[in-house]
Amino acid sequence: MSELCGIMIVDKPVGVTSQVVIGRLRKVTGIRRIGHCGTLDPLASGVLPVMIGNATKACEYLMDHDKVYVASIRLGVETDTQDITGEVLAKHEGALPSFEEFAEVAKTFVGEIKQVPPMYSALKINGQKLVDLARKGREVERQPRPITIHELTLLGMEAEGIRLRVRCSKGTYIRTLCKDIGEALGCGGCMAALRRVAAGEYTARESVPLQTLLETENPEQYLRPVDSMFRNYPRVTLTDKQETRCRNGNSFSVEMEAGTYRAYGQNGEFLMLAKVEDGIMSTIKSFWEVE
Repeated sequence: MSELCGIMIVDKPVGVTSQVVIGRLRKVTGIRRIGHCGTLDPLASGVLPVMIGNATKACEYLMDHDKVYVASIRLGVETDTQDITGEVLAKHEGALPSFEEFAEVAKTFVGEIKQVPPMYSALKINGQKLVDLARKGREVERQPRPITIHELTLLGMEAEGIRLRVRCSKGTYIRTLCKDIGEALGCGGCMAALRRVAAGEYTARESVPLQTLLETENPEQYLRPVDSMFRNYPRVTLTDKQETRCRNGNSFSVEMEAGTYRAYGQNGEFLMLAKVEDGIMSTIKSFWEVE
C-alpha cells in the first residue's frame, strides 16, 4: 500500500501544542513525514491543517494564506506573554474604556500596520528562539514587521472580555494585537482566548476534532487531496506530450491566458501547481509521485 498522502484539517483543542498534535498523528498513521501549517499556541484552539506524506510539499503555500481568528481581549491587564497564561506585569486602576471607545480605537488597527513580535514566540533571532530566551529572563530587541489586518469585527462582550473576529495576513500575532489595542486605549490589555476559524481555504466547519482522529480505525477517511488547497485556481488536463515534459521538469507552450493553474495528468493525477506567462506553462511546485 502506498504511503498516505493528503491534508487533515484538525480541530486542535486547548491545552496541547501543535507539535504534540503532530506526534500523536504520527502514532495513529504510522507515518513520520507529517507537518503542520501555522503554529497554534496551547491556549488556542481551532483549524490546524496537517500535511501528510507528499503533501508536506505544500506547507509553504498554505502558511502564506490569510487566517481568520475569533479572540477575546481582556482590558486592564498586561502580562509578559501578552495572554492570560502569563505573569501579570500591571493592572489598570479605575474605570475601563467603554465598548464604544474600544470600537473607535480598534478601527485604527485595520489595514497595513507594523507589529513587534512577542518574546514568547517561536521566531528566531541569531539562531535562537525568542521563547527560549524569554524563559531565561532575557529580552532582545525586535524590529517591527509589516502585517495586514484585513478585517476586524467586534462580536460583543462576554465574561472573558470583548470578542472580536480578525482576518489577517501571515505573521500576525493576535496576542500582540490585543496588547497593542490595550496600550492605545491607555489601560493595557491581553488576549484571554483564541480560536482559529479559518486557514486559507479551510474552515472550522470542515475540521475534525483531534480526539476523533486519534480514535478512528480508518484515518484515511479524513484525508483531503493536496490539490484541495488550490481549489480557487482553474484546473487543466495536460496532453500526453505535455505531461511527459512536466514530469521531466520542463516548460512547454500552451494556448492559455496568463495565470496560475492546477495541472493534471491524463489519469487524473494532480501533477503540479503551474503558472502561464507569455504562452509558456512552467512548474511552480510539482506534486506527482515517483513510481
